[in-house]
Amino acid sequence: MRKYLKPLQDLMERDANEGDTRLLVTDILCDLLGYDKYTELATEYMVKGDFADYGIRIDGQIIALVEVKRIATQLTKKHLRQVEMYGVNEGVEWLMLTNGRTWQVYRLVPGMPVSVDLVVEVDLMGDGETLARKVDKLAHMSKEFMKHGTLDDLWKVNAATSPSSLAQTILSDAVLDVARKELKRRTGYSMDAAELGRCIRDAVILPELT
Repeated sequence: MRKYLKPLQDLMERDANEGDTRLLVTDILCDLLGYDKYTELATEYMVKGDFADYGIRIDGQIIALVEVKRIATQLTKKHLRQVEMYGVNEGVEWLMLTNGRTWQVYRLVPGMPVSVDLVVEVDLMGDGETLARKVDKLAHMSKEFMKHGTLDDLWKVNAATSPSSLAQTILSDAVLDVARKELKRRTGYSMDAAELGRCIRDAVILPELT
């Protein structure tokens, strides 16, 4: 990982274009993440008349699409929508968005409407995390982890522990019924489930989310 910090810095300093950024991304995908350049990376992967920068293939099947932006570009929702459409059109659930420095992995969740969940994000040049922590995050994008479903396990943990998921669980009828009985046992006050739900939402959940 350390050997890529200087090339990344050099690309930033000369405001490298997307093509040069893509060369470094290819090296990271192959050298750090373990994908074979010739059998597992499909460049300019065609998706219904458009092209994703890479399709990642494992055991002959495309399992992820990668979109690359120039290194000085801040990744935005516009870029996410671009790779999201690739995933929808191709039926691929794992989407990677990167400018070489920042790497994001999303899971495409089917439904009406389709949604995309951020699973991993790492800034290879940022100061907020140790190098070891960055490597741990990047490892989730590796061939070995993708092949064994580790990224899917991480998505399940994130989905289960997200604020919205926890809030929905707490406000479910089953939990509110148990909480209502426990509240009466402790205080002697009987409150119906709907009233308790409003109190928890307004006094506990919403203040924490704002």
